[in-house]
Amino acid sequence: MAQTPAILAEGLHKYYGKTHALVGLDLAAEQGTVLGLLGPNGAGKTTAVRTPTTLLKPDEGRAEVAGIDVVKHPDLLRARIGLAGQYAAVDENLTGYENLVMFGQLYHLAGGVARQRANELLERFDLVEAGKRLVKTYSGGMRRRLDLAGSLIMSPPVLFLDEPTTGLDPRGRLAMWDVISNLVADGTTVLLTTQYLEEADQLANQIVVVDLGRVIARGTSDELKAQVAALEAQIEAT
Repeated sequence: MAQTPAILAEGLHKYYGKTHALVGLDLAAEQGTVLGLLGPNGAGKTTAVRTPTTLLKPDEGRAEVAGIDVVKHPDLLRARIGLAGQYAAVDENLTGYENLVMFGQLYHLAGGVARQRANELLERFDLVEAGKRLVKTYSGGMRRRLDLAGSLIMSPPVLFLDEPTTGLDPRGRLAMWDVISNLVADGTTVLLTTQYLEEADQLANQIVVVDLGRVIARGTSDELKAQVAALEAQIEAT
């Protein structure tokens, strides 16, 4: 029997006034894989993340994450997912450790459990020493790692990352790629939006290319490269 996708979206439409941000979007990510959502600014990537994470209700279509309908059971779903947006949602006037403990308390973890998870995540993301410092002293890459650690406070099986390496230098980007790869190796399912083809090529098992809210191509990295090569050959032949 086929396994139910960890992330499933069918025919999603979203309107902002006259702007049609999602136009019948279909997505599917198998458990323990990375689905890369690739496209330029304004393509609809962020809206495609906000809808299955319950931040927006679709105007048409349906979505399920971890087998849970995102519209019918949003509260149940929020305990099963993690989300890291384009900008690190951390308090720069707290230490890294204090931020993670706060995230745990917001999820109603007991004090001792929240502190234990904070220490585990600081170690996992190589932030043990930095965890004692105020976040205002962190580099951009360290803030992104701390933000990602906060999204994992409940060990969610499904993680949504909206352009997680935007603004990072090459070293920071490579470090983030390693973190994401390790999460997937441990069984986490990831939906990753990106503007960078090399990032999708490096991380994604399947890639969906979107533009103006529509899917314009999908497949593995090798399949998409073959499609582009075939198109270029066709153009040269005309």
